[in-house]
Amino acid sequence: MAENRLDKRFKELKSENRKALITFITAGDGGYELTEKAVLNMAESGADLIELGVPFSDPIAEGPVIQKASERALKNGTTLEGIFKMIERIRQKTQVPLLLMMYLNTIFVYGTERFFAQCKETGIDGVIVPDMPFEEKDEIQGAADKYGIHNISLVTPASEGRIQMISADATGFLYCVSSNGVTGMRSKFDTDFSSFFAPIHKYAKLPCAVGFGISSPESAKHMSQYCDGVIIGSAIVHLVEEYKENAVAEIEKFVTSIRTALDEV
Repeated sequence: MAENRLDKRFKELKSENRKALITFITAGDGGYELTEKAVLNMAESGADLIELGVPFSDPIAEGPVIQKASERALKNGTTLEGIFKMIERIRQKTQVPLLLMMYLNTIFVYGTERFFAQCKETGIDGVIVPDMPFEEKDEIQGAADKYGIHNISLVTPASEGRIQMISADATGFLYCVSSNGVTGMRSKFDTDFSSFFAPIHKYAKLPCAVGFGISSPESAKHMSQYCDGVIIGSAIVHLVEEYKENAVAEIEKFVTSIRTALDEV
C-alpha cells in the first residue's frame, strides 16, 4: 500500500521522538459546522490524527457519552453522505490524517466498494471498525487495500494469544484498547499494562496507540509510556454535550493541555 498521511505523520513523530495525540469526535453532534470547526481546531491545537465517529443506532463498543452523541447526531439528520461532504470541506483547509470510526453494517449498507472509493476521493486515511472480528476483516480488506485506506486492527487485554496474529496483519497503527468493555472516561484502570504491552512490543512492527478511558493530561502522560500514542474520545465528546455551540473553545483548551503533557514525556 502506498504511504498515506497517517504513515507520514507517524514517521515524522518518530523522527521527532514525540508521542501521537489521536482525538475523536462524533460527526454531526451539534451539527456538521461544529464538527468541522472542532476538527480544524484540534489539528491546530496539536492533534496528530483525528477520528470521526460515524453515528450508528446501536454502537455496541461505546459507553453512554458517545452513545448519546450518536443519538443526537442521528436526530440532527447526520448521514454518511453528509459526513463525506463535510470531509471534503475539511480537506480544503488541513491535511491532518483523518479516520472514520464506524460499524460494519454502515459500510455494507453504503456498499463496500463505493464506501472505500469515497474515502479515497474525500481524503480519509483509515477506518476503525470495532464490531468486526479479526477473522472477518477480509470482508472489507480487499476494497480497503485497493483504495489505499488503512483498516486499523484492534487488540484488547482479552486478545492475549491472538496478539501475534493480529499484529502481524495490522497496517497503519495498532489500536490497543486499554480495558475490556466499552469506551468512556475512567478514573482508574484494572489492566496490568506491562503484561498487556509485552507481547504487543514483541510482535507489532508498526506504531501502537492506546485508547478507551483516557480523559486527562495526567492519564495521557502515564499511558504514553507504554506506546507510541494515546487516543482520547469520550472526554472530547463530553465537552460537545456540555458546551454545545461554545464547545470548540473548550476543546482547544483541553487538546492543548493533552499535547503539552505528552510533549513533557
